[in-house]
Amino acid sequence: MPTTPAFTSRVARLRSWLFAGLGLAVAAGAIAATPRRPNILFLFADDQRADTIAAHGNAHIKTPHIDGLARAGVSFRRNYVFGGNSGAVCVPSRAMLMSGKTWFAINTATLAGEKLMPELFGENGYTTFGTGKWHNGQASWLRAFQHGESVMFGGMSDHTKVPLHDRTPEGTMAGPRTGAGFSTEMFADAAIRFLETQDGAKPFFLYTAFTAPHDPRQPPPGFPANYAARPPLPKNFLPQLPFDNGAMNGGRDENLGAWPRTEAMIRDQLAEYYAMVEHLDAQIGRILAVLKRRGLAENTIIVYAADNGLALGSHGLLGKQSVFEHSMRTPFIIGGPGIPSGRSVEAFTYLFDIFPTLCELAAIAPPAGIFGESVRPLWDGTKARLRDTVFLPYIQVQRAVRDERWKLICYPKLGYSQLFDLEADPNETKSVYDNPAHAAHITRLLAQMKAWQAKVGDTLAVNATSQPPPSIDLTGKERKTDQWQPEWIVKKYFAPAK
Repeated sequence: MPTTPAFTSRVARLRSWLFAGLGLAVAAGAIAATPRRPNILFLFADDQRADTIAAHGNAHIKTPHIDGLARAGVSFRRNYVFGGNSGAVCVPSRAMLMSGKTWFAINTATLAGEKLMPELFGENGYTTFGTGKWHNGQASWLRAFQHGESVMFGGMSDHTKVPLHDRTPEGTMAGPRTGAGFSTEMFADAAIRFLETQDGAKPFFLYTAFTAPHDPRQPPPGFPANYAARPPLPKNFLPQLPFDNGAMNGGRDENLGAWPRTEAMIRDQLAEYYAMVEHLDAQIGRILAVLKRRGLAENTIIVYAADNGLALGSHGLLGKQSVFEHSMRTPFIIGGPGIPSGRSVEAFTYLFDIFPTLCELAAIAPPAGIFGESVRPLWDGTKARLRDTVFLPYIQVQRAVRDERWKLICYPKLGYSQLFDLEADPNETKSVYDNPAHAAHITRLLAQMKAWQAKVGDTLAVNATSQPPPSIDLTGKERKTDQWQPEWIVKKYFAPAK
């Protein structure tokens, strides 16, 4: 065998190329063996009470597909929206979801200067797509999503006359155009069209923000086929709230039914609302079926949540402009690879915890200054709770704080407070504030409320004592409809009584 310098050099080069090739092969094998980042499918409902899911104990509603998500994942049963800074609670709610911060720290109308959840995922290799409701301005949507269609900017519309926009290849929003169909179906259609283009080569972040079951409470004709058995009244039903909580006069939600609220009217509206939830559930089923058929389900984290709750007869209210449980608690279910199935968590969570949770699951560093916390420790057993109390601030008229058992609500403009023992009275029907035996709970919760205020930058002075509020009676109060209600709802709920 020759041993000339030239030969030796060629051998050296060959060995170098060989080892380099082996190194590349090893690296390629390592990449192939590394699990891909999970896809994200985010399904977001609008104005859905936390107690309108069959799997969570409501025997009067049929939600088989949401029930399936609960069986396959983790349900957070004490999940809340962090109050709000306007009567349109969905504006700050969605802003907090997308930024991971409280409404005290952000511009909720525009989200200017904030790193948004889908924006961050897009910067980390995800294909991002948005459809449905976006209540925080076009500029922030365009920053957040690379692709999207059938986007509704604003708070609400007739579900059969939705003004829709589509993202153009040039990065602008075309529209509006009036959608041809029912809102829930059109948003599901857009999500499905996106899923049909995905081959699993690159992870995606798909955000589908429905406008159901937000009013107008107008389920599609014939859905469901028979709703003669109307839902029962809420256990905390009242004909009307006996005092002005700061949202009684001028708020559109409370005008959607006459005072006093009658049992028949509330049961009718509940039936229409439940039908919209059931129709929403059916459209979710369509999306999940395509996800499975495309072979994408096994590597997809699915989040189901809603922006806020709703009263619908509870406490004599119809809207979400209160800090009662029915308006501040929301559904939150998460499932997918690495997440246990069929588990319920009672620890306190907020909607803005979803952002850092998804970041952790996708191995993406969350933005600096984020206020939410990942909920993963609650299902993997490393933490029993993220926080001991929940703070619920609503504009400048209501403040609440609750712990495992007790809840204090302050109405600073009235100088009035309520204390509820949620263990004995989960529906908040009887305030025990005036019982001297509970004075220590009031003192403790008031201190917790002030600590929360200092933490989030809330400067509202809350009342330390309580006096009876002026009573009100809104019987016969004149009401005005709005341009979004279809004719049959106007005739049914706004026509003068005969």
